[in-house]
Amino acid sequence: MATANLVKRLQNIMRRDAGISGDAQRIEQMVWLFFLKVYDAQESEWEYKASRAGTPFRSIIPERFRWRNWAHSKDAEGKELGTALTGDELLSFVGELFAALKGIVVTPGTPLRQAIVREVFADLNQYQKNGILLRQVVNVIDEIDFSDAEDRHTFGDIYEGILKDLQSAGNAGEFYTPRALTDFIVARLDPRLGERFGDFASGTGGFLVSTLSHLRAQVRTTADRAKLQTAVLGQEWKPLPYLLSITNLLLHNVDEPDIRHMDSLGRRLRDWKPDCDVIGMNPPYGGSTEASVKSNFPSEFQTSETADLFILLIMQRLKHGGRAGVVIPDGFLSGTDGAKLAIKRKLLRDFDLHTVVRLPGSIFSPYTPIATNILFFDRPAATPQEGALATKDVWFYRLDMPDGIKHFSKTKPMRLEHCKPIEDWWNDRREIIGEDIGEKSRRFSAKELLGGNCNLDLCKFPVKQDELLPPRELMARYREQRGEVDAAIDAVLAKIETLLGEDPK
Repeated sequence: MATANLVKRLQNIMRRDAGISGDAQRIEQMVWLFFLKVYDAQESEWEYKASRAGTPFRSIIPERFRWRNWAHSKDAEGKELGTALTGDELLSFVGELFAALKGIVVTPGTPLRQAIVREVFADLNQYQKNGILLRQVVNVIDEIDFSDAEDRHTFGDIYEGILKDLQSAGNAGEFYTPRALTDFIVARLDPRLGERFGDFASGTGGFLVSTLSHLRAQVRTTADRAKLQTAVLGQEWKPLPYLLSITNLLLHNVDEPDIRHMDSLGRRLRDWKPDCDVIGMNPPYGGSTEASVKSNFPSEFQTSETADLFILLIMQRLKHGGRAGVVIPDGFLSGTDGAKLAIKRKLLRDFDLHTVVRLPGSIFSPYTPIATNILFFDRPAATPQEGALATKDVWFYRLDMPDGIKHFSKTKPMRLEHCKPIEDWWNDRREIIGEDIGEKSRRFSAKELLGGNCNLDLCKFPVKQDELLPPRELMARYREQRGEVDAAIDAVLAKIETLLGEDPK
């Protein structure tokens, strides 16, 4: 089926409902319905596998609240059933559904794939007040057949539409990473089957899905397929992104998504143990943390900048021999306050910060103009000896805008091919310096960086300088340019008058 305009169809229906106000509520309404539809498709697969194995299957969702038993308005042949709930009857039923799913009993023995149902509904709401419009929304979503490979694949179009709305409705500091960037970072980190990949501010699961796609090419046996099920770990604090990430991983055939609904910074740093072989993240930044959160970190590292605290968390949880790729704002590179300096010194001394990629400022346009970078660093297999530096050299590379594109936007987003210059340079590193381009790529020793107060704001983008002329020359140039413009306008008008059959004067 065609899915490109499905989100718009849903939005147009919901805009007529007095119970929904703004993008955030529309998104929440869509995602709980999508979750139930997707979960029902997954349960069909689980039932089939259970029957093949000769074992019983029982849904944790009460039978009358399973999508298949209330959402359909047409039968398999497309004929109207005539028994589909609508209007006030549907509103009343959905109220019962929410109460039932929020009240599901979960025990320590409940499989994660079932326990997530209660967890995802714990903070959700049903906003629609018009039961007829709600029925229309349910009907549109029910058109998708998630047992069909093509529909499952094209759900990505719907998902991208929801993400764009979520970006528009997001708070400051919440920016969803372009798929091209997550794919590029994951490819550079090259996770392997058997390794654990973590994202502690996983949002809608972009890094996790890129990792699963990367690992899927390595699957050869049934044992490999089992490893894929436990390959990724996510943590997300906000309810809507958390629900989207659960749904996203279910669609990517992860039966029990290990995504935890929690504030990753809300626990003392020393209580975390190294638990991830590979970490890829775009932590939230631009916001400030509460004093209680800062107190979870050693005094020399305490700061209100969330991105800085996530760097510390990554260093704490990365296993020896592990590797990380983290999107970080310019402020971390150039910052000189006590906490930033302490974090950067620790990064250079205890970890191998081998690469810093400077990204164009419009990567997250139009949601923020904040300039960002990618830090790639590894944790040595053994702790460096006293006084030794784990980082020897740091390579800096500046990714310029592609030819013909002034800036990325909603209609012209970053694509994976735009990262090709970094890929080519990555495997054949060399310094690139020129009068016309400045320092595009350069290598610095860790000792140089430490001696320079840990300033990592290097290989910067050139700033175009306006030529300042004396007043008389400036006026003369202005008159000359005005004359050229006037002449061009006169030529166009003359052509128009000729076409109209009039003699130009």
